[in-house]
Amino acid sequence: MISKRLRIFILLLISFFTFACAYVVVPEDIVIPEKEGETTGKEWSAVAAKVSNAASGALQVEITIINNTGDWSKLEALPDTPALLVAEDDKSTTCDVVNVSTGGHRLAPGFQARGFVASVEGKLQTQLLGVECGNATLAPGSKLTIKYASYSGILDDYAPEGNRSEGILEIDLDNIESGLLYPIATPVEGLIQPMSTALTGLSENVVTLLDASRVESGLQLTWQNFNPSKFALKTHIGIPPVIGADGIIYGEYEILDMAPVPLTPPNENVEWITEVSVPSDVKGLYVLLSLESKKPRTYVNYVLDISDK
Repeated sequence: MISKRLRIFILLLISFFTFACAYVVVPEDIVIPEKEGETTGKEWSAVAAKVSNAASGALQVEITIINNTGDWSKLEALPDTPALLVAEDDKSTTCDVVNVSTGGHRLAPGFQARGFVASVEGKLQTQLLGVECGNATLAPGSKLTIKYASYSGILDDYAPEGNRSEGILEIDLDNIESGLLYPIATPVEGLIQPMSTALTGLSENVVTLLDASRVESGLQLTWQNFNPSKFALKTHIGIPPVIGADGIIYGEYEILDMAPVPLTPPNENVEWITEVSVPSDVKGLYVLLSLESKKPRTYVNYVLDISDK
């Protein structure tokens, strides 16, 4: 039998923990990430832009991906996971060659893309998005399914795998979308900013795109940073890629804080230049800018309009 004194001690102990729990506060600067695999109900989608047969006999499907997540998001097909070509009678064929990705970049909500630029054996090459399916034949009612992972929202380079979710792209091969307009699939109000918009980044530094010029090597972007503080600072933007009317993301992805950015003295402006290799005939360009903001190696994204360049 429990003594009266022991019962009182237990009641006091329970009361202590009850009231202690009521005063647990999460600091504002701590972000609680979404659980892995958790989705918001808004997903990526994809359509077939072209279906053909390679010389080897493989069925080739060129694909356009559309960001319907409502947020900036990076997509990549799950590694070592074949796509499936599923016929109307549910017979399936595995497709081992899968190149479906945003090339490491985050794509703006409402935008669509059909390829990206990557380094292959030291040379930049355009990688069109698509799948190859062995010696498969295309039957009416066929669908292509591709498992993917996406990473949405603000990028924290200390936790680059944050806000991860998985999904399945299901593509109806009876409907070939050959007349798509790039890069905007669904306009998002307030998303696209004028080129010269002043954007506030890390430590209240103000970053502005002053000019976008065509040069022999492609596109030259001139940036300015204004530092309002009492100390010399820098704000990283990496080497921002662009996407144009051909639906290709130009600019090889690199870790954003590795690109050289000059130190800006207190209360002064500093300019620097980034370059992107873009064919001269590609028009309607938009800059996909990742701006270091709030804390080091944490990036917020913006679309800057240079479609007249």
